[in-house]
Amino acid sequence: MMQSKSDKKIISHPDPPAGTAAPPPAYREVAFDPEYPVPAFLLRPLKGEYLRRELWVPLEWRDGRICVLIDDPQNILKRDAIESLLKTRAVEYCVAAPEEILLFIDHFFRAELPAAGRSKGEVKKGERGAVTEADRNIVKLVDDVIDEAYRRRASDIHFEPDIGDRMVHCRFRIDGECLLFKSYPYEYRSAIVSRIKIMSNLDITERRLPQDGKIKHRTPDAGEIELRVATIPTQGYVEDVVLRILTRGVILTLDELQMPPEVLAQFKAILKKPYGLILLVGPTGSGKTTTAHAALHMLNRPNVKIWTVEDPVEITQKGIRQVQVHHKIGLDFSNAMRAFLRADPDIIMVGEMRDFETAKMGVDASTTGHLVLSTLHTNNAPETIIRLLDMGIDPFSFADSLLCVLAQRLVRALCPECREPYHPGREEYDELARHYGERAFAQLNVPYDEKFTLYRPKGCPACNGMGYRGMMGVFELLTATDNIKQMIITRKSMAAIRKAAAGEGMTTLLQGGILRILKGETDLIEVLSICMR
Repeated sequence: MMQSKSDKKIISHPDPPAGTAAPPPAYREVAFDPEYPVPAFLLRPLKGEYLRRELWVPLEWRDGRICVLIDDPQNILKRDAIESLLKTRAVEYCVAAPEEILLFIDHFFRAELPAAGRSKGEVKKGERGAVTEADRNIVKLVDDVIDEAYRRRASDIHFEPDIGDRMVHCRFRIDGECLLFKSYPYEYRSAIVSRIKIMSNLDITERRLPQDGKIKHRTPDAGEIELRVATIPTQGYVEDVVLRILTRGVILTLDELQMPPEVLAQFKAILKKPYGLILLVGPTGSGKTTTAHAALHMLNRPNVKIWTVEDPVEITQKGIRQVQVHHKIGLDFSNAMRAFLRADPDIIMVGEMRDFETAKMGVDASTTGHLVLSTLHTNNAPETIIRLLDMGIDPFSFADSLLCVLAQRLVRALCPECREPYHPGREEYDELARHYGERAFAQLNVPYDEKFTLYRPKGCPACNGMGYRGMMGVFELLTATDNIKQMIITRKSMAAIRKAAAGEGMTTLLQGGILRILKGETDLIEVLSICMR
Protein backbone atom coordinates (compact mmCIF):
# COMPACT_ATOMS: atom_id res chain seq x y z
CA MET A 1 0.00 0.00 0.00
CA MET A 2 1.32 3.40 -0.94
CA GLN A 3 2.40 5.72 1.81
CA SER A 4 0.61 9.07 1.60
CA LYS A 5 2.71 12.15 1.98
CA SER A 6 0.46 13.20 4.87
CA ASP A 7 2.03 10.49 7.06
CA LYS A 8 4.40 13.00 8.56
CA LYS A 9 3.95 12.88 12.28
CA ILE A 10 3.63 10.22 14.94
CA ILE A 11 2.30 11.09 18.40
CA SER A 12 4.56 9.03 20.67
CA HIS A 13 5.23 8.80 24.37
CA PRO A 14 8.49 7.97 26.19
CA ASP A 15 8.71 4.88 28.36
CA PRO A 16 7.17 5.57 31.77
CA PRO A 17 9.25 5.40 34.93
CA ALA A 18 8.91 2.23 36.94
CA GLY A 19 5.79 2.09 39.06
CA THR A 20 3.80 4.66 37.02
CA ALA A 21 0.77 4.13 34.82
CA ALA A 22 1.35 3.37 31.15
CA PRO A 23 0.83 6.31 28.79
CA PRO A 24 -1.96 6.28 26.21
CA PRO A 25 -1.07 4.47 22.94
CA ALA A 26 0.57 6.42 20.11
CA TYR A 27 -1.68 7.66 17.31
CA ARG A 28 -0.55 8.78 13.89
CA GLU A 29 -1.52 12.40 13.18
CA VAL A 30 -2.71 13.01 9.62
CA ALA A 31 -2.96 16.44 7.98
CA PHE A 32 -5.30 17.10 5.07
CA ASP A 33 -3.82 16.51 1.62
CA PRO A 34 -5.93 17.39 -1.47
CA GLU A 35 -4.04 14.67 -3.41
CA TYR A 36 -4.86 11.92 -0.94
CA PRO A 37 -6.18 8.88 -2.88
CA VAL A 38 -9.91 8.24 -2.48
CA PRO A 39 -10.63 4.87 -0.72
CA ALA A 40 -13.71 4.20 -2.86
CA PHE A 41 -14.29 0.59 -1.72
CA LEU A 42 -14.26 1.68 1.95
CA LEU A 43 -16.66 4.56 1.35
CA ARG A 44 -19.33 2.60 -0.58
CA PRO A 45 -21.41 1.57 2.49
CA LEU A 46 -21.06 4.99 4.13
CA LYS A 47 -22.80 8.33 3.65
CA GLY A 48 -21.02 11.66 3.71
CA GLU A 49 -23.70 13.27 5.88
CA TYR A 50 -23.28 10.56 8.52
CA LEU A 51 -19.49 10.88 8.55
CA ARG A 52 -19.69 14.68 8.83
CA ARG A 53 -22.01 14.40 11.79
CA GLU A 54 -19.94 11.73 13.57
CA LEU A 55 -16.55 13.24 12.59
CA TRP A 56 -14.65 10.19 11.30
CA VAL A 57 -13.67 8.78 7.91
CA PRO A 58 -11.83 5.68 6.61
CA LEU A 59 -8.54 6.61 4.93
CA GLU A 60 -7.04 3.42 3.48
CA TRP A 61 -6.37 -0.30 3.84
CA ARG A 62 -2.89 -0.80 5.35
CA ASP A 63 -1.21 -4.04 6.44
CA GLY A 64 -4.49 -5.90 6.86
CA ARG A 65 -6.13 -3.10 8.87
CA ILE A 66 -8.50 -0.27 7.98
CA CYS A 67 -7.01 3.15 8.73
CA VAL A 68 -9.72 5.40 10.28
CA LEU A 69 -9.27 9.13 10.88
CA ILE A 70 -10.98 10.28 14.06
CA ASP A 71 -10.97 13.40 16.25
CA ASP A 72 -10.90 11.54 19.59
CA PRO A 73 -9.35 8.06 19.44
CA GLN A 74 -9.88 7.67 23.21
CA ASN A 75 -13.67 7.65 22.75
CA ILE A 76 -14.50 3.98 23.34
CA LEU A 77 -18.18 4.30 22.40
CA LYS A 78 -17.31 5.94 19.10
CA ARG A 79 -14.73 3.26 18.33
CA ASP A 80 -17.26 0.49 19.07
CA ALA A 81 -19.75 2.11 16.68
CA ILE A 82 -17.10 2.41 13.94
CA GLU A 83 -15.95 -1.21 14.28
CA SER A 84 -19.55 -2.41 14.29
CA LEU A 85 -20.30 -0.47 11.12
CA LEU A 86 -17.10 -1.61 9.37
CA LYS A 87 -17.72 -5.18 10.61
CA THR A 88 -14.13 -5.62 11.78
CA ARG A 89 -11.93 -5.09 14.80
CA ALA A 90 -8.89 -4.71 12.59
CA VAL A 91 -8.88 -0.92 12.74
CA GLU A 92 -5.93 1.45 13.11
CA TYR A 93 -6.98 4.85 14.43
CA CYS A 94 -5.34 8.07 13.27
CA VAL A 95 -6.03 11.49 14.75
CA ALA A 96 -6.82 14.92 13.24
CA ALA A 97 -8.63 18.11 14.15
CA PRO A 98 -12.37 18.20 13.30
CA GLU A 99 -11.73 20.75 10.55
CA GLU A 100 -9.19 18.44 8.89
CA ILE A 101 -11.58 15.48 9.03
CA LEU A 102 -14.31 17.54 7.37
CA LEU A 103 -11.89 18.51 4.61
CA PHE A 104 -11.06 14.84 4.00
CA ILE A 105 -14.76 13.90 3.86
CA ASP A 106 -15.49 16.75 1.49
CA HIS A 107 -12.55 15.75 -0.71
CA PHE A 108 -13.55 12.07 -0.80
CA PHE A 109 -17.24 12.60 -1.53
CA ARG A 110 -16.73 15.31 -4.14
CA ALA A 111 -14.32 13.08 -6.06
CA GLU A 112 -15.67 10.72 -8.73
CA LEU A 113 -16.98 7.60 -6.96
CA PRO A 114 -18.67 4.54 -8.43
CA ALA A 115 -22.44 4.78 -8.78
CA ALA A 116 -22.93 2.41 -5.85
CA GLY A 117 -21.19 4.88 -3.60
CA ARG A 118 -23.46 7.88 -4.22
CA SER A 119 -26.37 9.08 -6.27
CA LYS A 120 -26.23 10.86 -9.60
CA GLY A 121 -27.43 13.99 -7.91
CA GLU A 122 -24.41 13.88 -5.59
CA VAL A 123 -22.06 13.35 -8.56
CA LYS A 124 -23.47 16.35 -10.39
CA LYS A 125 -23.32 18.45 -7.26
CA GLY A 126 -19.63 17.60 -6.87
CA GLU A 127 -18.92 18.36 -10.49
CA ARG A 128 -20.46 21.81 -10.15
CA GLY A 129 -18.14 22.47 -7.20
CA ALA A 130 -20.99 23.41 -4.81
CA VAL A 131 -20.08 25.16 -1.57
CA THR A 132 -20.09 22.78 1.41
CA GLU A 133 -19.96 23.14 5.17
CA ALA A 134 -16.32 22.03 5.15
CA ASP A 135 -15.29 24.89 2.87
CA ARG A 136 -12.86 27.15 4.72
CA ASN A 137 -14.79 30.21 3.58
CA ILE A 138 -18.01 28.89 5.15
CA VAL A 139 -16.22 28.03 8.38
CA LYS A 140 -14.78 31.54 8.52
CA LEU A 141 -18.12 33.13 7.54
CA VAL A 142 -20.03 31.51 10.43
CA ASP A 143 -17.27 32.28 12.94
CA ASP A 144 -17.06 35.91 11.79
CA VAL A 145 -20.84 36.37 12.04
CA ILE A 146 -20.87 35.07 15.63
CA ASP A 147 -17.91 37.25 16.59
CA GLU A 148 -19.50 40.35 15.05
CA ALA A 149 -22.88 39.66 16.67
CA TYR A 150 -21.23 39.40 20.07
CA ARG A 151 -19.25 42.59 19.45
CA ARG A 152 -22.45 44.46 18.54
CA ARG A 153 -24.27 43.25 21.69
CA ALA A 154 -26.78 41.20 19.68
CA SER A 155 -28.99 38.77 21.57
CA ASP A 156 -29.91 36.63 18.52
CA ILE A 157 -28.58 35.80 15.06
CA HIS A 158 -31.06 34.91 12.28
CA PHE A 159 -30.04 33.15 9.04
CA GLU A 160 -32.95 33.37 6.59
CA PRO A 161 -32.71 31.87 3.06
CA ASP A 162 -35.11 33.83 0.81
CA ILE A 163 -36.34 31.96 -2.26
CA GLY A 164 -37.79 35.21 -3.61
CA ASP A 165 -34.65 37.30 -4.04
CA ARG A 166 -32.35 34.22 -3.98
CA MET A 167 -30.25 35.46 -1.06
CA VAL A 168 -29.44 34.30 2.47
CA HIS A 169 -30.14 37.20 4.81
CA CYS A 170 -28.44 37.44 8.19
CA ARG A 171 -30.09 39.64 10.81
CA PHE A 172 -29.06 40.56 14.35
CA ARG A 173 -31.50 41.32 17.15
CA ILE A 174 -29.98 44.30 18.96
CA ASP A 175 -31.87 45.98 21.81
CA GLY A 176 -35.05 44.18 20.79
CA GLU A 177 -34.93 45.18 17.09
CA CYS A 178 -34.07 42.82 14.19
CA LEU A 179 -31.55 44.62 11.96
CA LEU A 180 -30.12 43.34 8.67
CA PHE A 181 -26.39 42.60 9.00
CA LYS A 182 -25.44 41.07 5.64
CA SER A 183 -26.83 39.09 2.71
CA TYR A 184 -25.00 36.10 1.22
CA PRO A 185 -25.32 34.20 -2.08
CA TYR A 186 -28.23 31.74 -2.16
CA GLU A 187 -25.79 28.91 -2.94
CA TYR A 188 -24.44 29.25 0.61
CA ARG A 189 -27.76 28.29 2.26
CA SER A 190 -27.14 24.55 2.77
CA ALA A 191 -23.48 24.98 3.67
CA ILE A 192 -24.22 27.60 6.36
CA VAL A 193 -26.97 25.49 7.93
CA SER A 194 -24.87 22.31 7.80
CA ARG A 195 -21.87 24.06 9.33
CA ILE A 196 -23.99 25.30 12.25
CA LYS A 197 -25.50 21.81 12.68
CA ILE A 198 -22.03 20.29 12.89
CA MET A 199 -20.95 22.90 15.44
CA SER A 200 -24.04 22.14 17.58
CA ASN A 201 -23.90 18.34 17.10
CA LEU A 202 -27.24 18.13 15.28
CA ASP A 203 -28.34 15.65 12.62
CA ILE A 204 -27.02 17.06 9.34
CA THR A 205 -29.22 14.68 7.31
CA GLU A 206 -32.51 15.77 8.93
CA ARG A 207 -33.96 18.75 7.08
CA ARG A 208 -37.69 18.22 7.59
CA LEU A 209 -37.97 18.59 11.38
CA PRO A 210 -36.95 21.39 13.77
CA GLN A 211 -33.84 20.69 15.85
CA ASP A 212 -32.31 22.28 18.96
CA GLY A 213 -28.73 22.32 20.14
CA LYS A 214 -25.91 24.35 21.68
CA ILE A 215 -22.59 25.73 20.46
CA LYS A 216 -19.55 26.66 22.51
CA HIS A 217 -17.65 29.30 20.54
CA ARG A 218 -14.40 31.08 21.36
CA THR A 219 -14.41 34.79 20.50
CA PRO A 220 -11.22 36.85 20.09
CA ASP A 221 -12.22 39.31 22.82
CA ALA A 222 -14.41 37.55 25.38
CA GLY A 223 -13.14 33.97 25.42
CA GLU A 224 -15.69 31.16 25.27
CA ILE A 225 -19.38 31.98 24.83
CA GLU A 226 -22.37 29.68 24.46
CA LEU A 227 -25.13 29.86 21.86
CA ARG A 228 -28.51 28.12 21.76
CA VAL A 229 -29.35 26.90 18.25
CA ALA A 230 -32.78 26.30 16.69
CA THR A 231 -33.23 25.10 13.10
CA ILE A 232 -36.68 25.33 11.49
CA PRO A 233 -37.69 24.02 8.02
CA THR A 234 -39.37 26.79 6.01
CA GLN A 235 -41.23 27.13 2.73
CA GLY A 236 -39.18 26.37 -0.36
CA TYR A 237 -37.37 23.31 1.13
CA VAL A 238 -34.90 25.48 3.02
CA GLU A 239 -34.08 25.85 6.71
CA ASP A 240 -33.87 28.93 8.91
CA VAL A 241 -31.41 29.00 11.81
CA VAL A 242 -31.66 31.17 14.92
CA LEU A 243 -28.77 31.39 17.37
CA ARG A 244 -29.41 32.88 20.83
CA ILE A 245 -26.26 34.24 22.45
CA LEU A 246 -26.46 33.15 26.07
CA THR A 247 -25.14 35.40 28.84
CA ARG A 248 -23.46 32.53 30.66
CA GLY A 249 -21.63 33.69 33.75
CA VAL A 250 -23.17 37.17 33.68
CA ILE A 251 -25.10 37.43 36.94
CA LEU A 252 -26.63 40.80 37.70
CA THR A 253 -27.52 41.79 41.24
CA LEU A 254 -30.95 43.13 42.13
CA ASP A 255 -29.45 46.58 42.56
CA GLU A 256 -28.15 46.46 38.98
CA LEU A 257 -31.62 45.77 37.55
CA GLN A 258 -32.57 49.45 38.04
CA MET A 259 -35.84 48.69 39.82
CA PRO A 260 -37.66 51.68 41.35
CA PRO A 261 -36.42 52.06 44.96
CA GLU A 262 -39.77 51.22 46.55
CA VAL A 263 -40.21 48.08 44.37
CA LEU A 264 -36.64 46.96 45.11
CA ALA A 265 -37.12 47.39 48.86
CA GLN A 266 -40.40 45.43 48.86
CA PHE A 267 -38.99 42.65 46.69
CA LYS A 268 -35.88 42.22 48.86
CA ALA A 269 -38.06 42.05 51.98
CA ILE A 270 -40.21 39.32 50.38
CA LEU A 271 -37.14 37.30 49.38
CA LYS A 272 -36.19 37.09 53.05
CA LYS A 273 -39.37 35.12 53.84
CA PRO A 274 -38.62 31.51 54.88
CA TYR A 275 -41.25 29.94 52.60
CA GLY A 276 -43.89 30.84 50.05
CA LEU A 277 -44.37 31.33 46.30
CA ILE A 278 -42.80 34.14 44.24
CA LEU A 279 -43.89 34.47 40.61
CA LEU A 280 -41.94 36.33 37.91
CA VAL A 281 -44.06 36.95 34.84
CA GLY A 282 -43.81 38.49 31.40
CA PRO A 283 -43.44 37.51 27.73
CA THR A 284 -40.44 35.74 26.23
CA GLY A 285 -37.35 37.93 26.31
CA SER A 286 -38.58 40.22 29.09
CA GLY A 287 -35.71 39.42 31.47
CA LYS A 288 -37.46 36.99 33.82
CA THR A 289 -34.50 34.60 33.98
CA THR A 290 -32.10 37.46 34.69
CA THR A 291 -34.31 38.67 37.55
CA ALA A 292 -34.71 35.13 38.91
CA HIS A 293 -30.95 34.60 39.04
CA ALA A 294 -30.43 38.04 40.57
CA ALA A 295 -32.82 36.96 43.34
CA LEU A 296 -31.03 33.61 43.74
CA HIS A 297 -27.70 35.46 43.88
CA MET A 298 -29.00 37.32 46.93
CA LEU A 299 -30.28 34.08 48.53
CA ASN A 300 -27.25 31.95 47.65
CA ARG A 301 -25.39 31.25 50.89
CA PRO A 302 -23.25 28.27 52.01
CA ASN A 303 -25.91 27.12 54.50
CA VAL A 304 -28.76 27.13 51.95
CA LYS A 305 -29.54 24.35 49.44
CA ILE A 306 -30.95 25.69 46.17
CA TRP A 307 -32.26 23.55 43.30
CA THR A 308 -33.29 24.93 39.90
CA VAL A 309 -34.88 23.27 36.87
CA GLU A 310 -34.60 25.30 33.67
CA ASP A 311 -35.10 24.99 29.93
CA PRO A 312 -32.43 25.84 28.99
CA VAL A 313 -29.87 26.56 31.72
CA GLU A 314 -28.68 29.98 30.50
CA ILE A 315 -26.97 31.36 33.61
CA THR A 316 -24.92 29.27 36.02
CA GLN A 317 -24.09 30.11 39.62
CA LYS A 318 -21.60 28.47 41.93
CA GLY A 319 -23.29 26.80 44.88
CA ILE A 320 -26.63 26.28 43.09
CA ARG A 321 -27.59 22.84 41.77
CA GLN A 322 -29.10 23.34 38.32
CA VAL A 323 -30.99 20.79 36.22
CA GLN A 324 -31.60 20.98 32.46
CA VAL A 325 -35.02 19.83 31.22
CA HIS A 326 -34.80 16.87 28.81
CA HIS A 327 -38.24 16.13 27.36
CA LYS A 328 -37.09 13.21 25.19
CA ILE A 329 -36.30 11.10 28.26
CA GLY A 330 -39.23 12.37 30.34
CA LEU A 331 -37.32 14.84 32.52
CA ASP A 332 -39.76 17.74 32.53
CA PHE A 333 -40.50 20.45 35.11
CA SER A 334 -42.94 18.39 37.14
CA ASN A 335 -40.67 15.32 37.32
CA ALA A 336 -37.72 17.48 38.36
CA MET A 337 -39.86 19.15 41.04
CA ARG A 338 -40.87 15.75 42.36
CA ALA A 339 -37.21 14.77 42.60
CA PHE A 340 -36.26 18.04 44.29
CA LEU A 341 -38.72 17.49 47.12
CA ARG A 342 -36.84 14.28 47.96
CA ALA A 343 -33.46 16.05 47.82
CA ASP A 344 -33.69 18.24 50.95
CA PRO A 345 -34.13 21.71 49.33
CA ASP A 346 -34.45 25.08 51.02
CA ILE A 347 -35.19 27.04 47.84
CA ILE A 348 -36.53 25.81 44.50
CA MET A 349 -36.57 27.73 41.24
CA VAL A 350 -38.83 26.41 38.45
CA GLY A 351 -38.05 27.68 34.97
CA GLU A 352 -41.72 27.80 33.99
CA MET A 353 -45.11 26.67 35.30
CA ARG A 354 -46.47 25.34 32.01
CA ASP A 355 -49.14 22.97 33.27
CA PHE A 356 -51.41 22.17 36.19
CA GLU A 357 -49.15 19.47 37.65
CA THR A 358 -46.07 21.74 37.83
CA ALA A 359 -48.10 24.63 39.24
CA LYS A 360 -49.74 22.40 41.86
CA MET A 361 -46.38 20.97 42.96
CA GLY A 362 -44.97 24.50 43.22
CA VAL A 363 -47.87 25.62 45.40
CA ASP A 364 -47.64 22.48 47.55
CA ALA A 365 -43.88 22.88 47.99
CA SER A 366 -44.27 26.49 49.05
CA THR A 367 -46.79 25.54 51.72
CA THR A 368 -44.54 22.84 53.18
CA GLY A 369 -41.64 25.05 54.20
CA HIS A 370 -39.86 25.83 50.92
CA LEU A 371 -39.32 29.12 49.14
CA VAL A 372 -40.33 28.60 45.51
CA LEU A 373 -39.57 30.96 42.62
CA SER A 374 -41.12 30.38 39.22
CA THR A 375 -41.84 32.14 35.94
CA LEU A 376 -44.99 32.32 33.84
CA HIS A 377 -45.82 33.79 30.45
CA THR A 378 -48.55 36.26 31.37
CA ASN A 379 -49.05 39.92 30.53
CA ASN A 380 -49.32 41.43 34.02
CA ALA A 381 -49.46 40.57 37.71
CA PRO A 382 -53.27 40.41 38.25
CA GLU A 383 -53.71 38.26 35.13
CA THR A 384 -51.24 35.75 36.59
CA ILE A 385 -53.53 35.05 39.52
CA ILE A 386 -56.51 34.43 37.26
CA ARG A 387 -54.43 32.21 34.94
CA LEU A 388 -53.38 29.90 37.78
CA LEU A 389 -56.89 29.70 39.16
CA ASP A 390 -58.16 28.82 35.67
CA MET A 391 -55.55 26.01 35.55
CA GLY A 392 -57.42 24.43 38.45
CA ILE A 393 -55.17 25.42 41.35
CA ASP A 394 -56.96 25.32 44.70
CA PRO A 395 -57.61 28.98 45.63
CA PHE A 396 -57.16 28.36 49.37
CA SER A 397 -53.70 26.75 48.95
CA PHE A 398 -52.71 29.34 46.35
CA ALA A 399 -53.73 32.28 48.55
CA ASP A 400 -51.92 30.77 51.51
CA SER A 401 -48.67 30.25 49.59
CA LEU A 402 -48.45 33.35 47.37
CA LEU A 403 -45.98 36.05 48.45
CA CYS A 404 -45.89 38.29 45.38
CA VAL A 405 -46.13 38.51 41.60
CA LEU A 406 -43.45 40.58 39.82
CA ALA A 407 -44.35 41.42 36.20
CA GLN A 408 -41.73 42.99 33.98
CA ARG A 409 -40.93 44.20 30.47
CA LEU A 410 -37.79 45.41 28.72
CA VAL A 411 -37.94 48.80 27.01
CA ARG A 412 -35.30 50.35 24.76
CA ALA A 413 -33.33 53.12 26.46
CA LEU A 414 -32.56 56.38 24.71
CA CYS A 415 -28.93 56.64 23.65
CA PRO A 416 -27.16 58.73 26.31
CA GLU A 417 -24.76 60.09 23.69
CA CYS A 418 -27.35 61.69 21.41
CA ARG A 419 -30.74 61.89 23.16
CA GLU A 420 -32.31 65.24 22.39
CA PRO A 421 -34.13 67.38 25.01
CA TYR A 422 -37.29 69.21 23.98
CA HIS A 423 -40.24 71.02 25.51
CA PRO A 424 -43.40 69.05 24.68
CA GLY A 425 -46.75 70.60 23.86
CA ARG A 426 -49.66 70.57 26.25
CA GLU A 427 -51.30 67.77 24.28
CA GLU A 428 -48.35 65.44 24.90
CA TYR A 429 -48.34 66.29 28.61
CA ASP A 430 -52.07 65.53 28.82
CA GLU A 431 -51.50 62.24 26.99
CA LEU A 432 -48.93 61.18 29.58
CA ALA A 433 -51.35 62.09 32.37
CA ARG A 434 -54.15 60.13 30.70
CA HIS A 435 -52.06 57.00 30.31
CA TYR A 436 -50.75 57.22 33.86
CA GLY A 437 -54.14 58.00 35.36
CA GLU A 438 -54.94 61.66 35.85
CA ARG A 439 -55.59 61.47 39.58
CA ALA A 440 -52.40 59.48 40.25
CA PHE A 441 -50.41 61.68 37.86
CA ALA A 442 -51.46 64.79 39.77
CA GLN A 443 -49.94 63.26 42.92
CA LEU A 444 -46.52 63.08 41.19
CA ASN A 445 -46.32 66.87 41.39
CA VAL A 446 -44.95 67.30 37.84
CA PRO A 447 -46.52 70.58 36.65
CA TYR A 448 -46.64 71.64 33.03
CA ASP A 449 -44.53 74.78 32.65
CA GLU A 450 -41.71 76.12 30.49
CA LYS A 451 -39.20 73.99 32.45
CA PHE A 452 -41.00 70.71 31.67
CA THR A 453 -38.58 68.73 29.47
CA LEU A 454 -38.69 65.32 27.82
CA TYR A 455 -36.16 63.55 25.59
CA ARG A 456 -36.44 61.96 22.16
CA PRO A 457 -34.16 59.78 19.97
CA LYS A 458 -31.83 61.40 17.46
CA GLY A 459 -29.23 58.88 16.24
CA CYS A 460 -25.43 58.77 16.26
CA PRO A 461 -22.61 56.30 15.49
CA ALA A 462 -22.69 54.97 19.08
CA CYS A 463 -26.27 53.68 18.59
CA ASN A 464 -25.99 52.79 14.86
CA GLY A 465 -28.22 55.74 14.06
CA MET A 466 -31.18 54.21 15.95
CA GLY A 467 -31.39 56.73 18.78
CA TYR A 468 -31.65 53.88 21.30
CA ARG A 469 -28.90 51.94 23.06
CA GLY A 470 -29.42 49.21 25.62
CA MET A 471 -32.51 47.96 27.43
CA MET A 472 -34.00 48.69 30.85
CA GLY A 473 -36.67 47.02 32.91
CA VAL A 474 -40.18 48.19 33.72
CA PHE A 475 -41.69 46.45 36.75
CA GLU A 476 -45.09 45.82 38.37
CA LEU A 477 -45.04 44.28 41.87
CA LEU A 478 -48.25 42.86 43.29
CA THR A 479 -47.79 41.94 46.96
CA ALA A 480 -50.09 39.27 48.39
CA THR A 481 -51.64 41.25 51.25
CA ASP A 482 -54.47 39.87 53.36
CA ASN A 483 -56.96 41.72 51.13
CA ILE A 484 -55.49 40.21 47.93
CA LYS A 485 -55.44 36.74 49.50
CA GLN A 486 -59.14 37.06 50.36
CA MET A 487 -59.91 38.13 46.78
CA ILE A 488 -58.08 35.04 45.50
CA ILE A 489 -60.11 32.76 47.77
CA THR A 490 -63.38 34.34 46.59
CA ARG A 491 -62.15 34.28 42.96
CA LYS A 492 -62.62 37.98 42.25
CA SER A 493 -62.14 39.29 38.72
CA MET A 494 -58.84 40.51 37.31
CA ALA A 495 -60.15 44.09 37.18
CA ALA A 496 -61.13 43.94 40.86
CA ILE A 497 -57.71 42.56 41.88
CA ARG A 498 -55.93 45.22 39.81
CA LYS A 499 -58.00 48.00 41.39
CA ALA A 500 -57.34 46.68 44.90
CA ALA A 501 -53.61 46.30 44.28
CA ALA A 502 -53.38 49.82 42.82
CA GLY A 503 -55.18 51.14 45.89
CA GLU A 504 -52.53 49.47 48.05
CA GLY A 505 -49.71 51.21 46.17
CA MET A 506 -48.94 48.96 43.18
CA THR A 507 -47.41 50.83 40.23
CA THR A 508 -48.52 49.29 36.93
CA LEU A 509 -46.19 48.49 34.04
CA LEU A 510 -47.51 51.46 32.08
CA GLN A 511 -47.07 53.79 35.04
CA GLY A 512 -43.52 52.49 35.57
CA GLY A 513 -42.75 53.19 31.92
CA ILE A 514 -44.08 56.75 32.16
CA LEU A 515 -41.92 57.38 35.23
CA ARG A 516 -38.91 56.42 33.10
CA ILE A 517 -40.11 58.86 30.41
CA LEU A 518 -40.23 61.67 32.95
CA LYS A 519 -36.64 60.82 33.94
CA GLY A 520 -35.54 61.14 30.31
CA GLU A 521 -34.61 57.46 29.99
CA THR A 522 -37.02 56.49 27.18
CA ASP A 523 -40.00 57.85 25.23
CA LEU A 524 -43.74 57.25 25.03
CA ILE A 525 -43.61 55.34 21.73
CA GLU A 526 -41.34 52.74 23.30
CA VAL A 527 -43.40 52.42 26.47
CA LEU A 528 -46.69 52.00 24.58
CA SER A 529 -45.07 49.35 22.38
CA ILE A 530 -44.52 47.05 25.37
CA CYS A 531 -47.37 48.02 27.74
CA MET A 532 -51.15 48.07 27.46
CA ARG A 533 -53.42 50.30 29.49
